[in-house]
Formats: sequence, structure tokens, C-alpha cells
Amino acid sequence: MTAANGDADDVARAPWIPGPRRSADDHADLTAPLPEEVGEPDVEEPEVPVLTHNVLKSLLGAWALSACSAGETKAVENHLTECAPCADEALRLRDAVALLHEDRDLDLDPLLRSRVLENCLGRRPARIPVPDWVTPYDAETARLDALLRDIGESEWHAPVRLKWYEEDRVVRRKASVAAVIGHLLAVDGLVSAALGLDDPLGAGVPELSPTERTEAFWAALDRPPNRSLRGPWRDQSHTLIRTVAFAGRGVADLTVTYKDFALPLRDSLLERAFECWLHADDIATAVAYPYAPPSAAHLHGMIDLAARQLPAALANRRRTGLAGPAKELVAAGAPGRSLHLEVEGAGGGHWYISLDSPAALGSPERAVAQVAMDGVEFCQLVAGHITPEEAAAGQDGDREAIRDVLSAAASLSRL
Repeated sequence: MTAANGDADDVARAPWIPGPRRSADDHADLTAPLPEEVGEPDVEEPEVPVLTHNVLKSLLGAWALSACSAGETKAVENHLTECAPCADEALRLRDAVALLHEDRDLDLDPLLRSRVLENCLGRRPARIPVPDWVTPYDAETARLDALLRDIGESEWHAPVRLKWYEEDRVVRRKASVAAVIGHLLAVDGLVSAALGLDDPLGAGVPELSPTERTEAFWAALDRPPNRSLRGPWRDQSHTLIRTVAFAGRGVADLTVTYKDFALPLRDSLLERAFECWLHADDIATAVAYPYAPPSAAHLHGMIDLAARQLPAALANRRRTGLAGPAKELVAAGAPGRSLHLEVEGAGGGHWYISLDSPAALGSPERAVAQVAMDGVEFCQLVAGHITPEEAAAGQDGDREAIRDVLSAAASLSRL
């Protein structure tokens, strides 16, 4: 046999290529008896037309799409065993058709981004890297921004139900998605002001609590909050991260004042990451968007910050009569009565909370009670999303100490 150009020297016998699966005949009579039921042969050989090379070549696309008649299909497949160039073209066309399959999963590997970044940073590390203690804030603001990028125009006005714990009672407030972003923008402004950056509330603003700053920001808007707040909020978070990265090590101990309390910048950005996650989860719930907790390492840092604040919160509640009296005062730095807080799951660990004085040292040997609970559930308690009574905690030991510590955890929450 000869090749397409008729030269005997160019003959190249290609292997037989099975045709694409034949599509079902939508007009077939499904009630008709099967061939074996009526004694007819199983397969009727189609009549194979005699076609020229050029015609057969033009049918390759239709053959790959299973659009040829039975006779044409047989003629093309016979030709493919004889003509190497057409056989190569048929393989390419059939592979191309496979890419058009509707059920093919085109989603990227979820770990692809992290692998690419790790590889890039490994080859050429950042000249000025983001400090490790800033990465939780960097990660949570980026995750929230990704959520905001995905929602539609109307969802910016979806009602978000905010909830926190105040003076041993649950406080509720309804806001829109855009209003929540305005709240984050206003409170993050405390960190901006501490770094000498622009305050979103403007210059000359008196010292205000986070709730007061939020109310002032909302009141100053000339129209209801909308998606235009996303840009200023994201620009501010980028500026904060960039400024801290360039500032060097000493900036971590800079004090950020929240009117009623103060935190070093290191803890303040961790607290802002925590609030960003919790409010992102509020927004995700409002717009029916899946949202996962932070990574285990970041979640551990957030839990550790709350655990370190519990002795002072417990002392504040004791001064206002909301907690039981101290039972055994010890010298500052000495081991005192403690509660063993065991946080399970991702980000978990063990903490010993001083019960009688913030200056005392939590100690396993002096533990009089133990509370065990899931890490995300503990964060929900600290955020005021669940009450101490609702916290599904495993409890053992001094009941008063357990009640006081769980209530102190909930008292850390605010708008």
C-alpha cells in the first residue's frame, strides 16, 4: 500500500486506533426486542463507502466527536491503519476532544499556591520579610479580602448578626456586611495611629474605645456603608503590614491603647487577626459562604493571647463583684491556685490560669480545677458568640473557679 502522496517508499503502517465511544441514539426504540431475542445476528456490518484520502482526512474531526455514520466511522478507522499522518492527526484530535469533557475537574490543587510561594521564597528570600508575629494578621486579612471579592453587590447589604457578652448578658446588634468592614477599618485605626499613620477617623480624634470609634465612624458616613469601604480597609491593612516589616524588631513592644486597656503591638496585631477571623465568619454566615478557622499555628497564638489575659480579666470582675473573692493570696511570681485550661483540637495546648491574683504564677501543682474544650469553641466563648453556660466544656474540680474563669473569658468580648 502507498502513503497519501502515492510514493511506495513513504509507506508507514500505523497501529490500529480504536474509535471514540459511540454516543447513544436518542431516537432508539427502547421497547424493541434485542437481536438475540429474535434470532437475528448481534451486529450488522455497516456498508463501508469508498472515499478518497482528502475526504477521509476531512472526516477526522467528525470521527473524533463521534459524529460520523457507522459506515464513515469504519472507513476512517480502516484508513488510519494505513496512513501514518492521518493516524497522528486522529490521536491529536481525540486528545483535544477529551479536554472538552464536561465532567473533567479543572480545579487547581489547593496546595499549589503555597508550594509555588515556598519554592519562590526558597530560591530568593524576601529582602525584608514579614515578621512571624505579623503573619496571623496578614493571613486573616487576606482571607477576608478573598471572601469579599467573591460576594455580589447586593450581598454587601446583607444583615450580619453581631453578638458579644457584656456585664454577664448577651448583647446583640444587627449590621450590614459593609458596616462590619467599616468597624474593622475604624478599630484597626488604633494600630495605625500608634504607628504614626493616618487614622481613618481623621486627625485630632480624642481617645475612644473600639465601640465608640465604630459608632463615630458609622455616624460620619454621608450614606449607608457599601462596598466602597473594602478598598480603604484593605489599603490600611497592607500599609500596617508593610510599615511593621520595615520598622524592625523594636516596634513589637510599641504600646497600642484601647482606652480601657493597652496591648503591645505584637499582641495587638494578634488580637486584630482574631477579630478579623470572627467577623469574617459572621459575614460568611450571613451570605452562606464556607469559611474555615485559621491555621493551627495562628489559632494557637490567638488562644494563648486570650489565656494570658484571663487572670487580669478575672481580677477586674472580682473588683466589681462579678466573681468570687480571692481565697489565697501569694507573693508576685509565686505559684498560686490555678485552673488547668486544656484546649483540644487544632491550635490546642495546656494553660494554667492564676485564680487569685494576676501577679501570681499559674502552676500545675496548685491546680484546683480543670476545663477541657475545643479550640474553636473556646474562641467562640472569648468572642461572646456563646455564653459560659453554652460552652460544652469538660469540667472537673472547684465549680466556682470554673464558672469564674469561663465568665472572664466571655467578658473579653466586645463589638
